[in-house]
Amino acid sequence: MKSDITLLDYLETRRSIPAFQMGEPGPGRAEIDEILTLATRVPDHGKLAPWRFIVYRGEERARISAALAKMALARNPQLSEEMIRVENTRLTRAPVVIAVLSVAAPHAKIPEWEQVMSAGAVCLNLLMAANALGYASNWLTEWYAFEPEAYPILGIRPGERPAGFIHIGTPTVPPTERPRPLLSDVVRWAGEEA
Repeated sequence: MKSDITLLDYLETRRSIPAFQMGEPGPGRAEIDEILTLATRVPDHGKLAPWRFIVYRGEERARISAALAKMALARNPQLSEEMIRVENTRLTRAPVVIAVLSVAAPHAKIPEWEQVMSAGAVCLNLLMAANALGYASNWLTEWYAFEPEAYPILGIRPGERPAGFIHIGTPTVPPTERPRPLLSDVVRWAGEEA
């Protein structure tokens, strides 16, 4: 399913597809290995690899989603039926979900912030690698990414923090464009007046 477009073409048209607009097929194990191999080719000061992955696929996604839904309902018994359905599908919207976990830690030479940014770079590479193989992808951080009590359900170890959950599958709808910032709003040239 590899794409033949140039990198510039890709960057000019890159879009995220919402996870709920993905379906089968998702990448198989060999493609996931390729995606993860490409994802690790990021800036990594000190060669620390300050991140790791958890791959969720198959029935495990439904089991984890149900446990997260139970937790969400215990925290908010007033959840609507619609929100309960949403909670029950957290990890089943796309065929494959990959957690990128930051394992940044104090280091004598490498600031933790640089380690955290390396995990962010891994998330972006994961998106691009999945797209290069012809799949849709979406980088999400939902409530459970910020809820340490959910970490054991997700397989997240103490000291790890989710940088993102990358949902990967086949798009069921064409991508749509969204507004992008004007360069004049986000760029300043040093030495020139604003």
